Amino acid sequence: MKSITFWFSFAGKSAGLETLCGNSGSRPFSHREKREPICKKGGAILKQGLQKMQRPFLSVLFALIVGAAVIVLVGENCISAYSILFQGAFGGPMQLGETLIKTTPLIFTALSYSFAFRCGLINIGAEGQLYIGALCSTWAGIHFQGMPAALHVALALLCGFLGGALWGGIVGFLRVRYGASEIITTVMLNYVAVLFVNYCAGGPLREPGGAYPQSAQVYESVRLIRPFEGSRLHIGLLIALCALAVYGIFFRWLPAGYEMRLVGQNQDVARYAGMNVKKDLMVAMLLSGGLGGLAGSMEILGVQFRLMQDFSSGYGFDGIAVALLGGNHPVGILLAAILFGGLRSGGNMLQMMTHVPLAMINVIQAAIILSMLVRLPKYPVLRKRRV
Repeated sequence: MKSITFWFSFAGKSAGLETLCGNSGSRPFSHREKREPICKKGGAILKQGLQKMQRPFLSVLFALIVGAAVIVLVGENCISAYSILFQGAFGGPMQLGETLIKTTPLIFTALSYSFAFRCGLINIGAEGQLYIGALCSTWAGIHFQGMPAALHVALALLCGFLGGALWGGIVGFLRVRYGASEIITTVMLNYVAVLFVNYCAGGPLREPGGAYPQSAQVYESVRLIRPFEGSRLHIGLLIALCALAVYGIFFRWLPAGYEMRLVGQNQDVARYAGMNVKKDLMVAMLLSGGLGGLAGSMEILGVQFRLMQDFSSGYGFDGIAVALLGGNHPVGILLAAILFGGLRSGGNMLQMMTHVPLAMINVIQAAIILSMLVRLPKYPVLRKRRV
Protein backbone atom coordinates (compact mmCIF):
# COMPACT_ATOMS: atom_id res chain seq x y z
CA MET A 1 0.00 0.00 0.00
CA LYS A 2 2.85 2.40 0.83
CA SER A 3 4.46 1.77 -2.56
CA ILE A 4 1.17 2.48 -4.37
CA THR A 5 0.72 5.70 -2.40
CA PHE A 6 4.27 6.76 -3.24
CA TRP A 7 3.81 6.24 -6.97
CA PHE A 8 0.51 8.12 -7.00
CA SER A 9 2.19 10.99 -5.13
CA PHE A 10 5.10 11.01 -7.56
CA ALA A 11 2.75 10.97 -10.53
CA GLY A 12 0.76 13.87 -9.09
CA LYS A 13 3.89 15.96 -8.57
CA SER A 14 5.08 15.20 -12.09
CA ALA A 15 1.72 16.22 -13.48
CA GLY A 16 1.90 19.47 -11.55
CA LEU A 17 5.35 20.23 -12.94
CA GLU A 18 4.19 19.36 -16.46
CA THR A 19 1.22 21.68 -16.04
CA LEU A 20 3.56 24.50 -14.99
CA CYS A 21 5.82 23.95 -17.95
CA GLY A 22 2.88 23.93 -20.36
CA ASN A 23 3.03 20.23 -21.23
CA SER A 24 -0.35 19.19 -19.87
CA GLY A 25 -2.64 17.63 -22.40
CA SER A 26 0.17 16.77 -24.79
CA ARG A 27 1.29 13.28 -25.60
CA PRO A 28 4.03 11.81 -23.41
CA PHE A 29 7.63 12.38 -24.43
CA SER A 30 9.38 9.50 -26.08
CA HIS A 31 13.08 9.17 -26.86
CA ARG A 32 12.16 7.22 -29.98
CA GLU A 33 10.52 10.23 -31.54
CA LYS A 34 12.21 11.63 -34.59
CA ARG A 35 14.42 14.53 -33.62
CA GLU A 36 14.34 17.76 -35.57
CA PRO A 37 17.38 18.59 -37.70
CA ILE A 38 19.97 20.78 -36.04
CA CYS A 39 19.60 23.49 -38.67
CA LYS A 40 15.84 23.62 -38.14
CA LYS A 41 16.26 23.80 -34.37
CA GLY A 42 18.90 26.53 -34.74
CA GLY A 43 16.58 28.49 -36.98
CA ALA A 44 13.80 28.24 -34.40
CA ILE A 45 16.15 29.47 -31.67
CA LEU A 46 17.26 32.38 -33.86
CA LYS A 47 13.67 33.27 -34.67
CA GLN A 48 12.76 33.19 -30.97
CA GLY A 49 15.72 35.42 -30.15
CA LEU A 50 14.74 37.94 -32.80
CA GLN A 51 11.18 38.00 -31.47
CA LYS A 52 12.50 38.75 -27.98
CA MET A 53 14.66 41.57 -29.36
CA GLN A 54 11.79 43.12 -31.28
CA ARG A 55 10.07 44.75 -28.30
CA PRO A 56 13.23 46.34 -26.78
CA PHE A 57 14.29 47.59 -30.21
CA LEU A 58 10.91 49.20 -30.83
CA SER A 59 10.96 50.70 -27.32
CA VAL A 60 14.33 52.34 -27.91
CA LEU A 61 13.20 53.56 -31.33
CA PHE A 62 10.03 55.05 -29.85
CA ALA A 63 12.06 56.75 -27.10
CA LEU A 64 14.44 58.28 -29.65
CA ILE A 65 11.49 59.64 -31.61
CA VAL A 66 10.08 61.18 -28.43
CA GLY A 67 13.49 62.65 -27.65
CA ALA A 68 13.75 64.07 -31.16
CA ALA A 69 10.41 65.79 -30.69
CA VAL A 70 11.63 67.35 -27.44
CA ILE A 71 14.84 68.54 -29.12
CA VAL A 72 12.89 70.15 -31.95
CA LEU A 73 10.64 71.92 -29.43
CA VAL A 74 13.75 73.32 -27.74
CA GLY A 75 14.83 74.74 -31.09
CA GLU A 76 17.76 72.45 -31.92
CA ASN A 77 18.46 70.11 -34.82
CA CYS A 78 17.67 66.60 -33.63
CA ILE A 79 20.17 64.94 -36.02
CA SER A 80 23.09 67.09 -34.88
CA ALA A 81 22.00 66.72 -31.26
CA TYR A 82 21.97 62.94 -31.48
CA SER A 83 25.35 63.07 -33.23
CA ILE A 84 26.78 65.04 -30.29
CA LEU A 85 25.14 62.59 -27.89
CA PHE A 86 26.78 59.66 -29.66
CA GLN A 87 30.17 61.38 -29.76
CA GLY A 88 29.96 62.12 -26.07
CA ALA A 89 29.26 58.46 -25.30
CA PHE A 90 31.36 56.53 -27.82
CA GLY A 91 33.40 59.11 -29.71
CA GLY A 92 36.80 58.07 -28.36
CA PRO A 93 38.64 56.02 -25.73
CA MET A 94 38.02 58.63 -23.04
CA GLN A 95 34.31 58.89 -23.82
CA LEU A 96 33.94 55.11 -24.03
CA GLY A 97 35.70 54.74 -20.69
CA GLU A 98 33.29 57.17 -19.04
CA THR A 99 30.35 55.26 -20.52
CA LEU A 100 31.66 51.96 -19.17
CA ILE A 101 32.25 53.54 -15.75
CA LYS A 102 28.55 54.37 -15.59
CA THR A 103 27.66 50.98 -17.03
CA THR A 104 29.26 49.08 -14.13
CA PRO A 105 26.88 50.08 -11.29
CA LEU A 106 23.93 49.79 -13.68
CA ILE A 107 24.80 46.14 -14.28
CA PHE A 108 24.81 45.39 -10.55
CA THR A 109 21.55 47.20 -9.82
CA ALA A 110 19.91 45.53 -12.82
CA LEU A 111 21.09 42.14 -11.55
CA SER A 112 19.70 43.03 -8.14
CA TYR A 113 16.25 43.55 -9.64
CA SER A 114 16.46 40.57 -12.01
CA PHE A 115 17.60 38.11 -9.35
CA ALA A 116 14.62 38.88 -7.15
CA PHE A 117 12.26 38.98 -10.13
CA ARG A 118 13.24 35.46 -11.18
CA CYS A 119 12.02 34.29 -7.76
CA GLY A 120 8.74 36.17 -8.03
CA LEU A 121 9.79 39.24 -6.01
CA ILE A 122 9.82 42.91 -7.04
CA ASN A 123 12.89 44.59 -5.59
CA ILE A 124 12.55 48.37 -5.87
CA GLY A 125 15.16 48.86 -3.14
CA ALA A 126 18.39 48.65 -5.14
CA GLU A 127 19.06 52.33 -4.44
CA GLY A 128 18.94 51.81 -0.69
CA GLN A 129 21.02 48.64 -0.92
CA LEU A 130 23.56 50.57 -3.00
CA TYR A 131 23.87 53.20 -0.26
CA ILE A 132 24.31 50.64 2.52
CA GLY A 133 26.89 48.73 0.46
CA ALA A 134 28.81 51.94 -0.16
CA LEU A 135 28.72 52.74 3.56
CA CYS A 136 30.13 49.34 4.53
CA SER A 137 32.82 49.43 1.83
CA THR A 138 33.84 52.91 2.96
CA TRP A 139 34.19 51.72 6.54
CA ALA A 140 36.45 48.89 5.39
CA GLY A 141 38.37 51.25 3.11
CA ILE A 142 39.29 53.78 5.81
CA HIS A 143 40.38 51.08 8.26
CA PHE A 144 42.87 48.20 8.19
CA GLN A 145 45.82 50.28 7.04
CA GLY A 146 48.77 48.15 5.97
CA MET A 147 46.69 45.18 4.81
CA PRO A 148 47.79 43.65 1.48
CA ALA A 149 45.96 45.25 -1.43
CA ALA A 150 44.29 42.07 -2.69
CA LEU A 151 42.95 41.19 0.77
CA HIS A 152 41.89 44.76 1.44
CA VAL A 153 39.91 44.98 -1.82
CA ALA A 154 38.31 41.59 -1.19
CA LEU A 155 37.36 42.63 2.35
CA ALA A 156 35.83 45.92 1.19
CA LEU A 157 33.82 44.19 -1.54
CA LEU A 158 32.66 41.54 0.92
CA CYS A 159 31.55 44.23 3.36
CA GLY A 160 29.62 45.98 0.59
CA PHE A 161 27.93 42.73 -0.42
CA LEU A 162 27.03 41.83 3.17
CA GLY A 163 25.72 45.34 3.84
CA GLY A 164 23.41 45.19 0.84
CA ALA A 165 22.42 41.61 1.70
CA LEU A 166 21.49 42.70 5.21
CA TRP A 167 19.31 45.49 3.84
CA GLY A 168 17.66 43.11 1.41
CA GLY A 169 17.32 40.48 4.12
CA ILE A 170 15.12 42.83 6.13
CA VAL A 171 12.69 42.90 3.22
CA GLY A 172 12.84 39.13 2.84
CA PHE A 173 12.18 38.57 6.53
CA LEU A 174 9.17 40.90 6.53
CA ARG A 175 7.80 39.14 3.45
CA VAL A 176 8.34 35.59 4.74
CA ARG A 177 7.36 36.18 8.35
CA TYR A 178 4.55 38.71 8.07
CA GLY A 179 3.58 38.65 4.39
CA ALA A 180 4.51 42.31 3.93
CA SER A 181 4.66 43.48 0.32
CA GLU A 182 8.27 43.76 -0.78
CA ILE A 183 7.33 46.64 -3.11
CA ILE A 184 6.26 48.84 -0.19
CA THR A 185 9.04 47.81 2.19
CA THR A 186 11.82 48.29 -0.38
CA VAL A 187 10.58 51.76 -1.31
CA MET A 188 10.35 52.78 2.34
CA LEU A 189 13.78 51.37 3.16
CA ASN A 190 15.28 53.40 0.31
CA TYR A 191 14.55 56.60 2.23
CA VAL A 192 15.85 55.12 5.46
CA ALA A 193 19.11 54.05 3.81
CA VAL A 194 19.75 57.38 2.08
CA LEU A 195 19.07 59.42 5.22
CA PHE A 196 21.14 57.06 7.39
CA VAL A 197 24.14 57.20 5.03
CA ASN A 198 23.88 60.99 4.81
CA TYR A 199 23.95 61.12 8.60
CA CYS A 200 27.02 58.88 8.73
CA ALA A 201 28.84 60.93 6.08
CA GLY A 202 28.26 64.12 8.07
CA GLY A 203 28.63 62.53 11.52
CA PRO A 204 30.47 59.37 12.62
CA LEU A 205 32.44 58.90 9.37
CA ARG A 206 33.08 62.57 8.69
CA GLU A 207 36.67 63.40 7.77
CA PRO A 208 38.48 64.84 10.83
CA GLY A 209 38.81 68.57 10.37
CA GLY A 210 36.93 68.49 7.09
CA ALA A 211 34.67 71.33 6.04
CA TYR A 212 32.27 69.18 4.03
CA PRO A 213 29.95 66.33 5.09
CA GLN A 214 32.05 63.53 3.63
CA SER A 215 34.33 60.79 4.83
CA ALA A 216 38.08 60.59 4.51
CA GLN A 217 39.46 59.05 1.36
CA VAL A 218 39.87 55.28 1.34
CA TYR A 219 43.40 53.95 1.39
CA GLU A 220 45.32 53.39 -1.83
CA SER A 221 45.46 49.67 -1.15
CA VAL A 222 41.68 49.30 -1.42
CA ARG A 223 41.14 51.31 -4.59
CA LEU A 224 40.22 49.35 -7.71
CA ILE A 225 42.94 49.17 -10.34
CA ARG A 226 42.69 51.46 -13.35
CA PRO A 227 44.40 49.53 -16.15
CA PHE A 228 44.44 52.35 -18.72
CA GLU A 229 46.52 55.46 -18.13
CA GLY A 230 44.55 58.66 -18.36
CA SER A 231 41.21 56.91 -17.97
CA ARG A 232 39.05 56.41 -14.88
CA LEU A 233 37.89 53.00 -16.11
CA HIS A 234 38.57 50.41 -13.40
CA ILE A 235 38.43 46.63 -13.05
CA GLY A 236 34.98 46.86 -11.52
CA LEU A 237 33.67 46.37 -15.07
CA LEU A 238 35.39 42.97 -15.17
CA ILE A 239 33.79 42.07 -11.84
CA ALA A 240 30.39 43.10 -13.22
CA LEU A 241 30.89 40.89 -16.29
CA CYS A 242 31.78 37.97 -14.02
CA ALA A 243 28.61 38.64 -12.02
CA LEU A 244 26.59 38.54 -15.23
CA ALA A 245 28.12 35.19 -16.15
CA VAL A 246 27.45 33.73 -12.71
CA TYR A 247 23.87 34.99 -12.84
CA GLY A 248 23.30 33.34 -16.20
CA ILE A 249 24.87 30.03 -15.15
CA PHE A 250 22.98 29.99 -11.85
CA PHE A 251 19.52 30.29 -13.39
CA ARG A 252 20.33 28.29 -16.50
CA TRP A 253 22.10 25.18 -15.24
CA LEU A 254 22.21 24.99 -11.44
CA PRO A 255 19.47 23.15 -9.49
CA ALA A 256 19.15 26.00 -6.99
CA GLY A 257 18.47 28.42 -9.85
CA TYR A 258 15.85 26.10 -11.32
CA GLU A 259 14.19 25.87 -7.92
CA MET A 260 14.06 29.65 -7.60
CA ARG A 261 12.61 30.02 -11.08
CA LEU A 262 9.96 27.45 -10.23
CA VAL A 263 9.09 29.34 -7.05
CA GLY A 264 8.83 32.53 -9.06
CA GLN A 265 6.50 30.96 -11.62
CA ASN A 266 4.16 29.12 -9.27
CA GLN A 267 4.68 28.90 -5.52
CA ASP A 268 1.89 26.37 -5.05
CA VAL A 269 3.45 23.89 -7.47
CA ALA A 270 6.90 24.45 -5.95
CA ARG A 271 5.51 23.87 -2.47
CA TYR A 272 3.71 20.72 -3.63
CA ALA A 273 6.97 19.46 -5.17
CA GLY A 274 8.59 19.67 -1.74
CA MET A 275 10.51 22.91 -2.14
CA ASN A 276 11.02 25.30 0.74
CA VAL A 277 9.40 28.41 -0.70
CA LYS A 278 10.12 30.66 2.27
CA LYS A 279 13.80 29.73 2.24
CA ASP A 280 14.07 30.47 -1.49
CA LEU A 281 12.37 33.85 -1.09
CA MET A 282 14.70 34.77 1.77
CA VAL A 283 17.84 33.67 -0.09
CA ALA A 284 16.71 35.52 -3.21
CA MET A 285 16.34 38.80 -1.30
CA LEU A 286 19.69 38.31 0.43
CA LEU A 287 21.53 37.76 -2.85
CA SER A 288 19.55 40.49 -4.58
CA GLY A 289 20.45 42.97 -1.86
CA GLY A 290 24.10 41.88 -1.98
CA LEU A 291 24.29 42.63 -5.70
CA GLY A 292 22.82 46.06 -5.07
CA GLY A 293 25.41 46.62 -2.35
CA LEU A 294 28.23 45.81 -4.79
CA ALA A 295 27.01 48.64 -7.01
CA GLY A 296 27.76 51.05 -4.17
CA SER A 297 31.15 49.40 -3.60
CA MET A 298 32.09 50.01 -7.24
CA GLU A 299 31.30 53.72 -6.93
CA ILE A 300 33.31 54.19 -3.74
CA LEU A 301 36.31 51.97 -4.48
CA GLY A 302 36.57 52.73 -8.20
CA VAL A 303 35.39 56.29 -8.80
CA GLN A 304 34.80 58.57 -5.80
CA PHE A 305 37.14 57.09 -3.15
CA ARG A 306 35.11 58.67 -0.35
CA LEU A 307 31.55 58.62 0.97
CA MET A 308 29.56 61.79 0.33
CA GLN A 309 25.97 62.76 0.94
CA ASP A 310 23.63 61.91 -1.95
CA PHE A 311 26.54 60.48 -3.96
CA SER A 312 24.36 58.30 -6.19
CA SER A 313 22.66 59.76 -9.24
CA GLY A 314 19.83 57.23 -9.23
CA TYR A 315 21.69 54.10 -10.34
CA GLY A 316 19.33 51.93 -8.31
CA PHE A 317 16.22 53.14 -10.10
CA ASP A 318 17.85 53.16 -13.54
CA GLY A 319 18.89 49.57 -12.92
CA ILE A 320 15.21 48.58 -12.91
CA ALA A 321 14.81 50.10 -16.37
CA VAL A 322 17.95 48.30 -17.54
CA ALA A 323 16.57 44.98 -16.30
CA LEU A 324 13.22 45.58 -17.98
CA LEU A 325 14.79 46.56 -21.27
CA GLY A 326 17.21 43.63 -21.13
CA GLY A 327 14.45 41.14 -20.40
CA ASN A 328 16.31 39.93 -17.27
CA HIS A 329 18.75 38.14 -19.59
CA PRO A 330 22.54 38.53 -19.03
CA VAL A 331 23.27 39.67 -22.58
CA GLY A 332 20.24 41.94 -22.63
CA ILE A 333 21.22 43.50 -19.31
CA LEU A 334 24.74 44.18 -20.60
CA LEU A 335 23.51 45.87 -23.78
CA ALA A 336 20.85 47.87 -21.95
CA ALA A 337 23.39 48.98 -19.32
CA ILE A 338 25.75 50.19 -22.05
CA LEU A 339 22.87 52.10 -23.63
CA PHE A 340 21.86 53.80 -20.39
CA GLY A 341 25.51 54.45 -19.51
CA GLY A 342 25.98 56.05 -22.91
CA LEU A 343 22.93 58.24 -22.39
CA ARG A 344 24.33 59.41 -19.06
CA SER A 345 27.79 60.07 -20.46
CA GLY A 346 26.69 61.63 -23.74
CA GLY A 347 24.02 63.73 -22.06
CA ASN A 348 26.68 65.82 -20.33
CA MET A 349 28.29 66.79 -23.64
CA LEU A 350 24.88 67.38 -25.19
CA GLN A 351 24.05 69.89 -22.49
CA MET A 352 27.38 71.69 -22.91
CA MET A 353 27.31 71.88 -26.71
CA THR A 354 23.61 72.68 -27.25
CA HIS A 355 20.67 74.27 -25.49
CA VAL A 356 19.13 70.86 -24.82
CA PRO A 357 18.90 70.31 -21.05
CA LEU A 358 20.17 67.15 -19.39
CA ALA A 359 16.58 66.36 -18.41
CA MET A 360 16.04 65.23 -22.01
CA ILE A 361 17.93 62.04 -21.12
CA ASN A 362 15.37 61.38 -18.41
CA VAL A 363 12.63 61.83 -21.00
CA ILE A 364 14.22 59.18 -23.22
CA GLN A 365 14.63 56.77 -20.32
CA ALA A 366 11.03 57.33 -19.21
CA ALA A 367 9.79 56.68 -22.75
CA ILE A 368 11.73 53.41 -22.83
CA ILE A 369 10.20 52.28 -19.54
CA LEU A 370 6.65 53.22 -20.54
CA SER A 371 6.91 51.49 -23.90
CA MET A 372 8.26 48.34 -22.23
CA LEU A 373 5.42 48.26 -19.71
CA VAL A 374 2.56 48.98 -22.10
CA ARG A 375 0.90 45.88 -23.51
CA LEU A 376 -0.11 46.32 -27.11
CA PRO A 377 -3.49 44.84 -28.09
CA LYS A 378 -3.52 41.77 -30.28
CA TYR A 379 -5.83 42.41 -33.19
CA PRO A 380 -7.60 39.45 -34.81
CA VAL A 381 -6.11 40.38 -38.19
CA LEU A 382 -2.62 39.58 -36.89
CA ARG A 383 -3.58 36.20 -35.51
CA LYS A 384 -3.11 33.02 -37.45
CA ARG A 385 -6.29 31.53 -38.84
CA ARG A 386 -7.11 28.17 -37.34
CA VAL A 387 -7.90 25.37 -39.72
